[in-house]
Amino acid sequence: MTWEGIHEPVLLREVLECLNCRPGCFYVDGTVGLGGHAEAILDASSPDGRLLGVDRDPEVLDLARQRLSRFGDRVRLVHENFRNLPLILNELGIATADGILLDIGLSSFQLSRPERGFSFQSDGPLDMRMDNSRGVTAEELVNRLGERELADLIWRLGEEPASRRIARMIVRERSEQPIRSTCHLAELVRRSRGGGHGRIKHHHPATRTFQALRIAVNEELESLQGILRDAVSLLAPGGRMAVISFHSLEDRMVKNSFRSWAGYPLEDGIGPEGPACGEIRVRLVSRKALKPGEEEIAANPRSRSARLRVVERL
Repeated sequence: MTWEGIHEPVLLREVLECLNCRPGCFYVDGTVGLGGHAEAILDASSPDGRLLGVDRDPEVLDLARQRLSRFGDRVRLVHENFRNLPLILNELGIATADGILLDIGLSSFQLSRPERGFSFQSDGPLDMRMDNSRGVTAEELVNRLGERELADLIWRLGEEPASRRIARMIVRERSEQPIRSTCHLAELVRRSRGGGHGRIKHHHPATRTFQALRIAVNEELESLQGILRDAVSLLAPGGRMAVISFHSLEDRMVKNSFRSWAGYPLEDGIGPEGPACGEIRVRLVSRKALKPGEEEIAANPRSRSARLRVVERL
């Protein structure tokens, strides 16, 4: 298996510009995936820029290792959750980074693998773990959570207005037989919603439910909250952190964290702890999120929902 032809890094030009990649600097790609952004960062920081790539998915990490092998000891790849970045850097004897990138989303490769259970486009087991060597699966959540817990999870993490109907249908179905496959669950959601598409036009009725389960299985918001709490202290003066998010929960968390660090009032209540006021000074590189242009969306429709926010430590 090879990485070629199965990965299009999102907002690549904008990421390189915002990170201000330079020779001799050290960068972290906390969601290295198939290595598209990492490859471009290493090229832009040649001949001696270095990069640490972190990913919790061992399958994509192996493919990234193939792609980045030409950079030799300029790159180091680690199988870990980016929330543990402070520990990783400490073990490597590295105090700070000149740039940190997080691309919070699934790759096309992950979605294309039925056995991973991320997509309802083809049938597969209800897994959804980014690190399939550990943790609770989506099947376990679907078949074990109480109806109210399930409804709350689908509403909170998927922002699904029909969450209670969906949870009721799931509980009724599993009393007859376990729900073990992606297509089985997707059909239940479709039936409970009457086959409609919801608020996002042309999206499958199960999109939000699958999103909610994936976020819960991988504790994605907890991981993001953890790294946002620590990230600024990991940046060298002048270093930048860039985060690409793909749905509103993550983007609001990033936006509020960055605004809080820069001294702006929060627009809503979602924002994890950051550095104590006055301890570390930062500035917003862009007041508003950067979005893909029409040309990129046409070439890669999945980039449509991407939002890039960047902060710089002063």
